[in-house]
Amino acid sequence: MNIISYILIGIVAILHLMFGAFEMFAWKTKAKDMFKGYPPEFFDQSSVLAANQGLYNYFLAAGLIWSLLISDPDWQYNISTFFLSCIIVAGVYGAVTASKTIFFIQALPAIIAILILLLSKA
Repeated sequence: MNIISYILIGIVAILHLMFGAFEMFAWKTKAKDMFKGYPPEFFDQSSVLAANQGLYNYFLAAGLIWSLLISDPDWQYNISTFFLSCIIVAGVYGAVTASKTIFFIQALPAIIAILILLLSKA
């Protein structure tokens, strides 16, 4: 992998650490400011679901961080590709089912990272 791939994968991992923290620890406070179309009681009622979603984001970030630490180039490429692909699928699904913004916040950074990763392999 080239340095640009490392940087982009690191950025995507950091984004998912931030998503996880937001969903697990700030859902009842900060989310109310970001998602103004929902009634305030929604955030209390959905906090367990949001925390579960945050945990998944931590798993995705952990996979990407792990991929950066693998010394075998083939395994590093495969693991990076797998986790970026998972993020792309989740981002596209979220854009279709929840909000189009999710595509730009979650899927697009992963798409850019995987394209650079694929080009670095060629």
